[in-house]
Order: sequence, then C-alpha cells, then structure tokens
Amino acid sequence: MKDEADQPAPHRGPLGMPSHPLRAAVLGEVHSRPFQLTTPPRVILQLAFLTEKPGAGADLESLAALSQSRGLSGPDADARHHSLDWGGGRLRWERHTEFSTWTWDAPAPPAFADTVTGHPFGAGFTAPGLLISAIRLDLRPDNDSTDEVLSAFDPASLCYSQMDGGLAGAATDFRQDGDGLTRILVLDRGLGPARAGALSQRLIEIETYRTLALLGLPEAQRLGPGIRRIEDEMAAITAEMRDEKSSDSEHLLAELIALAADLEAGAAASLYRFGASRAYDEIVTQRINIISEQPIPGHETWSGFLKRRLGPAMRTCRAVEDRQTGLSGKLARTANLLRTRIDVELERQNRDLLQSMNRRARLQLRLQQTVEGLSIAAVSYYVVGLINYLAKGLAEAGLPVDPTVATALAVPPVVLAIWWIVRRIRRVHAARDANKIT
Repeated sequence: MKDEADQPAPHRGPLGMPSHPLRAAVLGEVHSRPFQLTTPPRVILQLAFLTEKPGAGADLESLAALSQSRGLSGPDADARHHSLDWGGGRLRWERHTEFSTWTWDAPAPPAFADTVTGHPFGAGFTAPGLLISAIRLDLRPDNDSTDEVLSAFDPASLCYSQMDGGLAGAATDFRQDGDGLTRILVLDRGLGPARAGALSQRLIEIETYRTLALLGLPEAQRLGPGIRRIEDEMAAITAEMRDEKSSDSEHLLAELIALAADLEAGAAASLYRFGASRAYDEIVTQRINIISEQPIPGHETWSGFLKRRLGPAMRTCRAVEDRQTGLSGKLARTANLLRTRIDVELERQNRDLLQSMNRRARLQLRLQQTVEGLSIAAVSYYVVGLINYLAKGLAEAGLPVDPTVATALAVPPVVLAIWWIVRRIRRVHAARDANKIT
C-alpha cells in the first residue's frame, strides 16, 4: 500500500471542496467548439485532413510552422483546438477522432464568383494528411442578385431551401469548383451574428460528415465480391455434406475454417470504417433536423438530395455488415455440424475397432484353449514317461512291478492332475487381471 505522501493532492473546486481531476476538462468540452459570431458578407474556407494514421504530430508541425511565420507560438502537444489571426481573417484548427479541420473565415470578396485570396492554404502550407473535404461557404445578404448567383450552381444537383425559420436561404450543388472546393451559399435574411455562425457551421458539418460517411461505400464495394465468393463456396460445401457417400469431412471442415478466416479478416478490417460511417451518417441526419429546412418551390431540398444519394450508400454498408454477421453465424453452425459428423464417424470407427479387437480376443482365447489342451497332453506324456522309467527301474531292482501295467495305470491320474493344475493356474491369473481392472 502506498503512503499517503505518495497520493496526488486533490483538486480544489468550488467552495474549497476536492473535485474530480477531470472535472475541468469535462466542463470545458461543451465550449471547445463554439459557434463563431458571423455577419455578412463573409467567406469561410474549411479543409479536412485524415490524420489518424500519420498521427497528431503532422497537424502540430503544420500549425507550428504557420504560427512561427507570424511570430507566434504553436499549440501544446495535447491541444485539440487552436486559433490565430491570418490575413484579415482568423484560422481555427480542431482535432477530431480520425481527421482535423482547418477553418479560415474572413470578409468575402465583392462577388460570389471571385477567387478568395489571403488565406493560409497557399504554397507555405504543408498538408498534415490526405485531404478528404474542402468547402467554401459564402455568407451574403439576400438581395436582387440572388437568381444570378444561383445560376453559378449546377442545376442538375442544385439544392436550395429556406432555413432557420425562413431567416436564411442556403444553396449548394455538392460539386467542386475549379479550385476543388464544394461551394455553399447562405443568404442572410435577418439571422443575426450568433445564428448566422451556427447555421454556417452546421452546413459545413453536413458536407464534411457526408464525405466522411461515404468512405465506407468503397470498403463495402471491395468486400462484396469476396463475401459472395464465400457464400457460394459455403453453399457448395453444404451441398456436399448432404451427400451421404461423401466421407471427406475433415477436408470440408478445413475449407470451412479457411472461409471463416477470410470472412473474419475482412470484417475486422472494415469494423472501424463501417462504425465510423454509421456515426457520421447520424451526425448528418441530426444536423439536417436542426437547420429547420423548408422547401422552396422549384428547387430540391438538402435533406431530399442527401436521402436519395447518401441513403443508398449507407444501406449498402449496413447490408454488407449484416451479410458478414449472418454469414459468420452460418459458417459457425455449418462447422459445428461437420464437427458432429466427424465425431460420429470417429465413434463408428472406434466401434468397428472394438469389434475387431473382440474378434481377435475370441480367436486368441480359442487358440489358447487349444494350446492348453495340447500342453496338458504333452506334459502328461512326459510325466507318464518318467513313471515308466521309474517302473522299469523298480523291476530291474527285483521288485514285483510290471512297467507296462504301471505305466498304463498312471495315465488317468496324471492327465487329471495336470488338467487340474493348469486350470487352477488360469483361474489365478484371471482373478489377478480382474483385480487390476477394478
């Protein structure tokens, strides 16, 4: 047991009371990603990089380089968010589970079609990982030029709706412009700085998490043919199992184990990706519900477009997961059936082996009985021969003994005596064997 001196000092909380060491971190989490106060005209650029494999070090190195170029210190090693002023705007960095976001907002250029300049994502910026999402959101006041601005989007996929109780209109075509950015236009109709910042962030999150959710679709498409192959091979194995003439159960079991190993390897590799896609899809659905979308006649809504395009992809991922789970259970049940069949075959082989051993034991017993009979005759012959020699010796000594008669009279008692001795010896051995078994 540690001494009291080795115990860490308790954290002092309100009213001087000891508090949990994680209390400050938990309370601060709800304020870690606040909505920015935003007024039009404003432009927001956000880049999202996958950083789970490279690790957080690449983010910190890129952020430290940007900070040093401005004569500022970089974030701490365990920081999850950081911000600094840049080019008339402000750059915010946030670390998430498997990606990081770099958001720069600044006054918007005069026209919606103008290129944004002064941002930090130029030649001096080092990408901390693979780019997965790039968004440009323009927050502009609603005026007579709205129809002209909307013409910049692809009419085939244009989504335009009223949001936040009609205080804003939001448009996007979910396509990339010449710079590879997904364009989002928010028309302010009296939102106010807080609500404008909240709506802008939620729309950006819809696009970011939509992209991340779709990462599961290529994985599902990659695994689909392999799952189909395993299903076909398992069907062939089960069909062969139904054939009573088939006796190579161990080979079939080995094939089943190999199929199960392939399936579990794919399931393990896709477990995180499918789980993350489900979580991201739930976030997209939640954000769509929060923005209070209202349709505008003649235009498709954000929610309708995403349900039609994102929904099938997510159902494909869930279908592949379900197929993996169901197929794993079927392989396990089939393997159990094969093991049972192999056990029955082994029991049958053991039964046949025992029967063969019983037959050999009976033959050995009969042979032993035959040998015992012959041994009684042989021993009796030698004993009678000895008696004959004894009778002849007595006759030569002058005693009134006829060797032939004496030999003949000795045969019955000698045979009976030898038979009784052999039988007694056999019973003694049988009793000893019985005692050893018990």
